[in-house]
Amino acid sequence: MQTLSIHCSKSYNILIGQGLLDQAGEIISPLCPDSKMCVITDSNVKDLYGGDNNPLYRSLKQAVHKVFEYVFPAGEASKTMTTIEGILDFLAAHHFDRNDVLIALGGGVTGDMTGFAAAIYMRGIRFIQIPTTLLACVDSSIGGKTGVDLPAGKNLAGAFWHPELVVIDPAVFATLTPDLWRDGLAEMIKAGMIADASILQDLAVQTETVAGQTEPFADSLDPIRNLTSLIVKALQVKAAIVEADEREAGQRQLLNFGHTIGHAIEECSNFAISHGHAVAIGSVLAAAGAERLGWSSAGNADLLRDLLLKYGYDLDPGFDAPALANAALSDKKRRGDQITIVYPVRPGNCKLKLLPIDDLQQFIAFGLDYLMP
Repeated sequence: MQTLSIHCSKSYNILIGQGLLDQAGEIISPLCPDSKMCVITDSNVKDLYGGDNNPLYRSLKQAVHKVFEYVFPAGEASKTMTTIEGILDFLAAHHFDRNDVLIALGGGVTGDMTGFAAAIYMRGIRFIQIPTTLLACVDSSIGGKTGVDLPAGKNLAGAFWHPELVVIDPAVFATLTPDLWRDGLAEMIKAGMIADASILQDLAVQTETVAGQTEPFADSLDPIRNLTSLIVKALQVKAAIVEADEREAGQRQLLNFGHTIGHAIEECSNFAISHGHAVAIGSVLAAAGAERLGWSSAGNADLLRDLLLKYGYDLDPGFDAPALANAALSDKKRRGDQITIVYPVRPGNCKLKLLPIDDLQQFIAFGLDYLMP
């Protein structure tokens, strides 16, 4: 087991190791020996890891005893205020108070909503992250961002609320589909591009294993000996940035590389294109647009495109520049008549630039000209 720590307004540990799901009770119980616990999960994860016969639940009940479960329908469509209201009503009906604890068991949607519910129930109760997707593991499970989508856009309602603990068991990633693997890899590639180029180098070494494979994608990646070390590297990138800029006043915005256009792609597709895939496309578009405008030298877009294609990504966004620019106007990174763009100077080094809203469509068009000539 490896332990990382994150230190900001609230310090907490990130535990990483095979088999930690089975040990969850003994790990978590010292934090809440006399508390009730509610595991919040979605219908897909419930079938894999939920229920009394699952080792996770047995472990929790042996150590904590008072374990409840709240299950919501899987998918981004559930990431709404309506679902949050259902969670809050459930907690109130079972007399949860500020001494009690929520556990987010699942992917990013589950983690975001559980954290948001924890932030606003009784003005704040404790919660623990147990991510079951590679994407949630390396991205949303740490950093304290929580929230839900509104009809006007993604993650427009939320709060900063840090977990008490993050427990990561890489064994759960064996159940991921190829597309869910790629969702997580996109965020790892992002971390490499903004702060640690060795992640890109490590992933590039593995592409010959994956390219042209006939076996399942997850089977190809599972034997990667340094998968856990890659996860640790990606987490270290995010932890360092969050510690330096917890409330996203400056440096933390670097973590939005690929996200401004990526969120627009998600919204235009009505979330048929997943977050990680949209971020992958958005990162190439941003790199290409920056090169076209002379903000950076050539080569970054090629590096990203080639690495993503070798891992089997479909990089066709399916939408034109006007549609994507219009969708991006509701992004949280907009400030009046400007929007913050994150672009790579070179692998391991990204910068922020304020772009006038009126120039956003052309910026996206430059990227599309590169990616879809």
